[in-house]
Amino acid sequence: MALPPLFDRLRLPVIGSPMFIVSGPELVIAQCQAGIVGSFPALNARPQSQLDEWLHQITEGLAAHDRDHPDSPAAPFAVNQIVHRSNPRLEDDMATCAKWRVPLVISSLGAREDVNAGVHGWGGIVLHDIINDRFARKAIEKGADGLIAVATGAGGHAGILSPFALVQEIRAWFDGPLALSGAIANGGAILAAQAMGADLAYIGSAWIATEEANAVPAYKQMVADCMAEDIVYSNLFTGIHGNYLKPSIAAAGLDPDHLPDSDPTQMDFAAKAAGGDAKAWRDIWGCGQGIGAVDAVVPVAARVAQLTAEYQQARARLLGAG
Repeated sequence: MALPPLFDRLRLPVIGSPMFIVSGPELVIAQCQAGIVGSFPALNARPQSQLDEWLHQITEGLAAHDRDHPDSPAAPFAVNQIVHRSNPRLEDDMATCAKWRVPLVISSLGAREDVNAGVHGWGGIVLHDIINDRFARKAIEKGADGLIAVATGAGGHAGILSPFALVQEIRAWFDGPLALSGAIANGGAILAAQAMGADLAYIGSAWIATEEANAVPAYKQMVADCMAEDIVYSNLFTGIHGNYLKPSIAAAGLDPDHLPDSDPTQMDFAAKAAGGDAKAWRDIWGCGQGIGAVDAVVPVAARVAQLTAEYQQARARLLGAG
């Protein structure tokens, strides 16, 4: 099954994943102008009224780009919605997205028929992120158009399954849009995701180390300096297992090699354990295992150009080997 026409503007088969705090209008606009899907969590816009301002900024910025570059129009953008019923903003955020006819919605933490129907009502597409085949089936049954398979090694709240196993199981029954997440940070990995059966690569951590990311300089540099062995998988900080940078954990006064488990209801446990006010995402920095491919803080356009060159080189290498 071919991807919907929405994705025809992509110059590289990549979605920049939405990252809490880090993803904002500047990063999204730069990603879309460079030819990949840019995205951000609706909850990053605070207060709620700021979401309208951000969507205006993004929409106008991309329209101006298209007017100035008719031969290379911007890629579409996406808004991530936490659809769990504990999110008190969901109804208002969905109304704001409807006003701006957001082309792509990435839904997380529970598939919902009403959310999918709402997005379809204004002509948008829904991709739902999942960590296993059971959740994937539920998402499609409830009306999602496509899936984001979050495999082991992804930044933030990662899954635990191998991407080989996860994509294999999903493709046994689903032929719709499928993105793969999990330690993808160079062009060869993008091509590998497609070889496994995914349509798109879902990349997050590589964008932290860009000039347009809303991250403090120390966070950006830590991503550039660290390797896969510097990533810790723990549920201490939010109650849900995720991948975090070891040096940021140590800086918060914790021993990254001896972290206790957390009760899923303890959302601020890091502060108590550290004896201070350290919080996940703000002080304990999420990151995926693919960062060994990231060695400098650069503009988004430069990172996309590098990924594109690596992707083309990987394709040529395989074709040459054949």
